[in-house]
Amino acid sequence: MDFVSEMKARAVSAPKRLVLPEGTEERIIRTARILMDEKIAASVTLLGNSADIQELALSEGINLDDIDIIHPTIDNHLDKYAEQYYELRKNKGMTPEQAKIDMEDNLRWGAMMVHLGDADAMVAGAVNTTGDVLRAGLSIIGTAPGIKTASSCFVMAGMDTQYGKEGAMIFSDCAVVPKPLPEQLADITECAAQSCHEFLHTEPVAALLSFSTKGSAKHDDVTKIQNTVEILEKRNVKFVFDGELQADAALVPSVLDKKSPGSPVRGKVNVLVFPDLGAGNIGYKLVQRLGKAQAYGPFLQGFAKPISDLSRGASVDDIVTTCAVTLSRVK
Repeated sequence: MDFVSEMKARAVSAPKRLVLPEGTEERIIRTARILMDEKIAASVTLLGNSADIQELALSEGINLDDIDIIHPTIDNHLDKYAEQYYELRKNKGMTPEQAKIDMEDNLRWGAMMVHLGDADAMVAGAVNTTGDVLRAGLSIIGTAPGIKTASSCFVMAGMDTQYGKEGAMIFSDCAVVPKPLPEQLADITECAAQSCHEFLHTEPVAALLSFSTKGSAKHDDVTKIQNTVEILEKRNVKFVFDGELQADAALVPSVLDKKSPGSPVRGKVNVLVFPDLGAGNIGYKLVQRLGKAQAYGPFLQGFAKPISDLSRGASVDDIVTTCAVTLSRVK
């Protein structure tokens, strides 16, 4: 079973409640219909002006039966949500009046639904920027215990089966944190390892990549990876990792034997952690285009509850896949 089919099957096996804040976007309405028809979600809530959503659905011939619609500015939960938002943000200067204004925003409303348990997961980004989605998620849902940095990963599949788990690997971070500090990179590594558990169903083995292997070069960027390794060791994380490693050393046992003999990741790496966003974004796109691999994502990681960001150019199929993946992560 391929990755997409597996994620859909997992979501169908235990359907959860999804909120889609961009309810007045045609692709999102079509996605909602598919998710309900294929039983990928137990319920789907569209956020936005109810009349606009209904008019668009009618013009596009999309049946809204059994799809919930919430218009935040007039919904009877507004005061409750605003009060909750005020409590979350009052230490940062939030006032009750501003909280009510802010909670009329669809992204914040969707995040609050997830935070309060009125929905299990949120997917957005078809219209809004990644930054907007992240800010809503971080200000309301927050990060997972022990993690301060939200990040992302790609599932790279269809590669040579000698690599990763039958040709599938986790690449992180490729979409969120431009220049992570050592503490942030340690968070990214931990979250990528968890993503490996969730997506590949195997024990994570992470390589922290660099242009140096075990001190073969001296540079601040190399020191950053070395410091990250020290942080992970102090955290006593429960997965295998090694760094700093050049990409060929991480992937090819004979190269690793020469550059870092005795490494615990030899021949087992299924998580690649990039030193910065430039390397990560370039890396996954090279593998996707030149290696003809499938790149699924980016999927957000590190949040206390599942939320996902979309490319604004995402197709309906892309959005359905992201929703299935996000729902499959609900505990």
